[in-house]
Amino acid sequence: MKYILMMNTMRAGEGVPQWPQKDLQAHIGFMMGLNRGLRESGELVAAEGLGFPDQAKVVRAGKDGMPATDGVFPEGKEFLAGFWIVDVESAERAYAIAARISAAPGPGGAPLNMPVEVRPVMSAPPPEMM
Repeated sequence: MKYILMMNTMRAGEGVPQWPQKDLQAHIGFMMGLNRGLRESGELVAAEGLGFPDQAKVVRAGKDGMPATDGVFPEGKEFLAGFWIVDVESAERAYAIAARISAAPGPGGAPLNMPVEVRPVMSAPPPEMM
């Protein structure tokens, strides 16, 4: 079953970009190792980091059907920093991977304990519903 693991982190302007170089390298190395292990086990479907909230827009269709944008939203308390889509045998395995992500090292090597939201990825509806 596929799950999306969404890593939420601190406000933009605080955190990773201001870390000492060695802490940033350790964090990135941890994430690269995690992804490599998931790829080798065949569990990784996709993983991506996302831009900061000051680059985000909310888009809706305007009355004429053209894009209408709203944003940016840098004042948010937390924001989605990245995601993984994994294909695993059970929800418990997805939770175990999320816990590893949560414990990624931060400044001084201390675990960040970031919140990671785990949600099943919905499969397509059965053909008779289409």
